[in-house]
Amino acid sequence: MSINKNINTVQDYQDVLAVVEGYVQGLKTGNVEQLRKTFYKDAVMYGHLGEELSQGSIENLYTYVEKFGAAPNIVTHLTVLHKTPTTATVRVEMEHDAADEDFTDYHSLIKINGEWKVVAKLFHLYEK
Repeated sequence: MSINKNINTVQDYQDVLAVVEGYVQGLKTGNVEQLRKTFYKDAVMYGHLGEELSQGSIENLYTYVEKFGAAPNIVTHLTVLHKTPTTATVRVEMEHDAADEDFTDYHSLIKINGEWKVVAKLFHLYEK
């Protein structure tokens, strides 16, 4: 008989979601320092803004938040799509960011020295 051991506890999922909830709170309050706690220092971000490809450093996100400020009306739904002991992918469904835009984000996380960090953010902007 094969070993039937659950390597992902409920607490593991809660830990991953807590990191992405920190991202949401950073957007909600317009707090770039909160966002910096969520992302790895060399994190990247890619997605289309209309016809234009937004690409590169996560600093682009910080600039966006500094430009548009807090998003007090933001509504989100978070889903852990997959998780291993050291990696995870989370989908963020988001409505009404600071620029009143709606997005779907995919965040890739890695556990570094016992701490989860987002290393990549892919996003899709919806037309209104």
